[in-house]
Amino acid sequence: MLWNWASHRGNPEAERHDSFLERFRGPELKDISSRGSNAQSVGHNDAVRKRNLASKWPLATYNMNNCNNTDDKKEDKKEEIKKDEKKEEEKKDEKKDGDKKEEEKKDEKKDEKKDEKKDEKKDDKKDDKKDDKKKEEPPKEIWIMDPAADQYYRWLSVIAAPVFYNLIMIVTRACFNDLQETYTKLWIILDYSADIIYYADTFVRSRTGYLEQGLLVKDSKKLRDKYRTTPQFKYDMISMIPTDLLYLKFGFNNPEFRFNRLCKIQRLFEFFERTETRTSFPNMFRISNLVLYILVIIHWNACMFFAISKTIGFGSDTWVYPNISHPEHGRLARKYIYSLYWSTLTLTTIGETPPPVKDVEYLFVISDFLTGVLIFASIVGNVGAMISNMNASRAEFQAKIDSIKQYMQFRKVTKDLEARVIKWFDYLWTEKKTCDEKEVLKNLPDKLKAEIAINVHLDTLKKVRIFQDCEAGLLIELVLKLQPQVFSPGDYICKKGDIGREMYIIKEGKLAVVADDGVTQFVVLSDGAYFGEISILGIKGSKAGNRRTANIRSVGYSDLFALSKDDLMEALTEYPDAKKALEEKGKAILMKDNLIDEAIANAGADPKDLEEKIVKLQSNLEVMQTNFARLMVEITSSHTRMKQRVTDMETKVKSMRPEDLSEVVADKDKKVQ
Repeated sequence: MLWNWASHRGNPEAERHDSFLERFRGPELKDISSRGSNAQSVGHNDAVRKRNLASKWPLATYNMNNCNNTDDKKEDKKEEIKKDEKKEEEKKDEKKDGDKKEEEKKDEKKDEKKDEKKDEKKDDKKDDKKDDKKKEEPPKEIWIMDPAADQYYRWLSVIAAPVFYNLIMIVTRACFNDLQETYTKLWIILDYSADIIYYADTFVRSRTGYLEQGLLVKDSKKLRDKYRTTPQFKYDMISMIPTDLLYLKFGFNNPEFRFNRLCKIQRLFEFFERTETRTSFPNMFRISNLVLYILVIIHWNACMFFAISKTIGFGSDTWVYPNISHPEHGRLARKYIYSLYWSTLTLTTIGETPPPVKDVEYLFVISDFLTGVLIFASIVGNVGAMISNMNASRAEFQAKIDSIKQYMQFRKVTKDLEARVIKWFDYLWTEKKTCDEKEVLKNLPDKLKAEIAINVHLDTLKKVRIFQDCEAGLLIELVLKLQPQVFSPGDYICKKGDIGREMYIIKEGKLAVVADDGVTQFVVLSDGAYFGEISILGIKGSKAGNRRTANIRSVGYSDLFALSKDDLMEALTEYPDAKKALEEKGKAILMKDNLIDEAIANAGADPKDLEEKIVKLQSNLEVMQTNFARLMVEITSSHTRMKQRVTDMETKVKSMRPEDLSEVVADKDKKVQ
């Protein structure tokens, strides 16, 4: 021991800068140990203090280190190693957590970006959907005036009132100052009320629809553009110019400033045209309209006469209006009536008026005479045409009666039969049944004809049992084929044994089923009854065949609808199922009345019918063959004629000499020159 101590004292170990813990950890943990915490700094201070003690008491220090404190140091070092490992693990965990958090943040950012993109896409889709909806949404409906509706006609009647007011009163107030000055407030109210209606009419015109490709245009922009292109637009704008502002300078007693309001007179004419097409008495309306035009012309001429008289001077000569200083001639009523009387005499040229004196008076009278001649000619022509139109139907009907009378007299028909014919015509005229439906409706398209016929006759046709469950198309076809017929009292509609070619439906009147003697009545048929429907179907096996089984006579005047067998069969060719159904119904009716032979009805097709069809086909084929042969003969003859002409031309050309050809060429040159 002493030897060891002496050797250690004589050769002291150089102090190592790295501690035992650093040597134990190795080089990898040096960096971590250098970043020690407060506990490591404390351990470092203890190590310095121990080294100081060792320098003073080296033997004691050595003994302490080797004997007593060896285990404690090891345990402390282990604990320090464990703590450092824990701290390193915690730091690694913190780094991992930080990396995870960063990755999570990145993921969150990515998710946010994705969400933002999704939201943007959704917003874009929503915007696109909104745009599509906006495109799909129809334009907002605006108020449109349909020119074919009743509302348009009612508006025309409203606008016609202020137009007619301006047409009559503006010139009257401008010429008769007393009328203007006496009722100034009334005229202001009426004038500006008329102006309000004028402005409203301009708006209505800008919203009045028109047809484009058969459809009513409802686009406000198109309607405005269309209105601007019409000639009436200019006149409407002129009529709306506020010329009343001149009242502020010249006073309210100058109604002549409102003459521009007359530019809207076309609306008055349009109202008259619409009324003429709508009224049930067009001829009377035309006459009334003509009289109104004449009165307006006479009224304007009277106002012009009074204005010229005022300009020249009242009572200055014999032609002008008398001096108004006279009490009788100073009244407003006398002024207008005298002027109207003078205008009527002048324009109608039926009375004498004072001769003109001055040049202006002569010119005015000449123009009045010319206008009067035109008015008289228009009156005579229009009234004559209207009267002839009013009596056209009667004249045509009377011509028919006259021709039949002449025929009966020529054929020496009995007086009794002649009287019955004349009574029948009288009944047609008094009941207004003279018109031929086909002639009246011939100008209508087929669809409108069908609708009118359905409206008039369909309910009547549905009363027939066999037609009650038929297709609508077949009923329409049959309705168009119904023929109205009128029978006189005592006329037989059908007799027993007659061939049934028509069925009848009673529209009005009474028919009696009578015995062979014509007196005994079995039953009376009235409105809505029908008969003869079985005979026109031609049902096989019917015991009566197509013969009538009763005598039917008209009690009074009877209106019937007749449907012929040919028309029914023509209509049934397009409806084979309906034909079978009708035949089945007819068979059921006959079986119910025991009027059918079931053996014949249930048999196959009648060979006689087939033979008849074959014969018809053969006859048609023969006719076609003859026509074809005739055509072939004509073609061959035309060919032969053409060949003959060609050969004649060839022979002529061959026979011609060169000299002849030169002469022909010279003649052509002369003609050209």
